[in-house]
Amino acid sequence: MHQDINTAVIDSIEQGIASSCSLMRVCPAAPQAVGLLQNRPHIRFGIHLTLVRDSAQDHWEPLSPNTAVPSLLDDTGLLRTFTPAGRAELLARARLPEVEAEFRAQINAVVDTGLMPTHLDFHCLADGGRADILELTMTLAAEYGVAVRVWLEPGRRKARQRGLPVVDHDFLDSFALDVAGKAARYTQLLRDLPAGLTEWAVHPSMGGEQSQMIGSGWRVRRTDYEFLVSRQARELLDREGIVVIDYTTLRDAWVQAGPTPTER
Repeated sequence: MHQDINTAVIDSIEQGIASSCSLMRVCPAAPQAVGLLQNRPHIRFGIHLTLVRDSAQDHWEPLSPNTAVPSLLDDTGLLRTFTPAGRAELLARARLPEVEAEFRAQINAVVDTGLMPTHLDFHCLADGGRADILELTMTLAAEYGVAVRVWLEPGRRKARQRGLPVVDHDFLDSFALDVAGKAARYTQLLRDLPAGLTEWAVHPSMGGEQSQMIGSGWRVRRTDYEFLVSRQARELLDREGIVVIDYTTLRDAWVQAGPTPTER
């Protein structure tokens, strides 16, 4: 989204406890993010498939020609704003062939740079927001040789029936946590972490002017960053015996399982 966020994401992986990141190809600082990843082949990343923009101030356009994906756009020709009404309108109107066209455009815009993602995930639409969108994405994952982040129970059940590994426990989004006392809350959650596979989606930022321009969410991002790169976090993982992995392990298992029954 911003260079301020890109910097913090890289720091959180190279100096902190984060393990993977997601690339939003429709955003203004995506070219810089691509360059950072090209120079750091050790960093694993997914493609954050994007059908909505965060706010009315964001000028996020599809990578497909507007004429090819009209059901995904608002009256201004931009991706719809992520509000309850905007989300509902998108999911009611989006035509699956147009979703596929845009998803392919976003994936190819990354793959064509020489980068290879480990997984696909979704911006602000859990499991794609619709069962058919999730099914489409699982089919694309089989085609491109990657995994998919699946975390709602219907999707997890579908994936497991196909022998595809997904998280065992509730998915955590850091925007759901209070900013006040966040480090203590993270500490407690890690101490209480159950055995099995758990995923946390964190949103680090340096908290500078760029981040503050996106609204109050910058405090969520700054406090995430502060914890992720803290000595406390690293020591806690060691003390609790928590093994942090990236999506490579899941990708390999998804690829080994073979294509989904609906792959075209």
